Amino acid sequence: MSQDHGGADHAHAMGPTADASVRTAKPTDAPAVGVVQAAVWTQAYAGRLPDEVIGLFEAPAFAKAWRQSLESPPEGVHRLLVARAGEQVVGFAAIGPSQDPDSGQACGEVTAIGVHPGARRMGHGSRLLNACVDTLRGAGAEDMAIWVLADDEATRAFLVGSGLGPDGAFRDRVVSADGDTLREVRLVASLAPEGTELEETERPA
Repeated sequence: MSQDHGGADHAHAMGPTADASVRTAKPTDAPAVGVVQAAVWTQAYAGRLPDEVIGLFEAPAFAKAWRQSLESPPEGVHRLLVARAGEQVVGFAAIGPSQDPDSGQACGEVTAIGVHPGARRMGHGSRLLNACVDTLRGAGAEDMAIWVLADDEATRAFLVGSGLGPDGAFRDRVVSADGDTLREVRLVASLAPEGTELEETERPA
């Protein structure tokens, strides 16, 4: 699912938890989202991807892509949400229609989600996930899916503890020019009214 700024300081300095919130991202949030994504991706894929690939996870590149997406959004219900501690962006989540061939038209997908390593265990992940649920449900989605690395036990535990579960689907994603792959598994949740909100669970730091 990102250096032009005070974005690095913006993302690392954590504000009071009492002021925690989630809102739809604006183009001006792109630099801070880029910083968070670079930190999250570097940590998540360390030891899983070649060093030369990890070296490409740079904040400016992520920020540029998010700014372009926010200024010229793709067709359909696509949203970028940001978690904030005070005015500081500390996490993000991207949602859109599921692209899986076996999913129905009423299935939405969390295509990326992450909380800065310095801001975990403060509820930001749960707030982001619940905002994804609310946004997708408001757009008419009946189900929600998210793909996660098969061996990322911490993220899987957070998502399962939040109410998602594996449906048996998996895929092997090519992650290097040499053809190396990483296996991902799909977790899903129903957005039916009785499942109003996912559980308040936070990803381990």
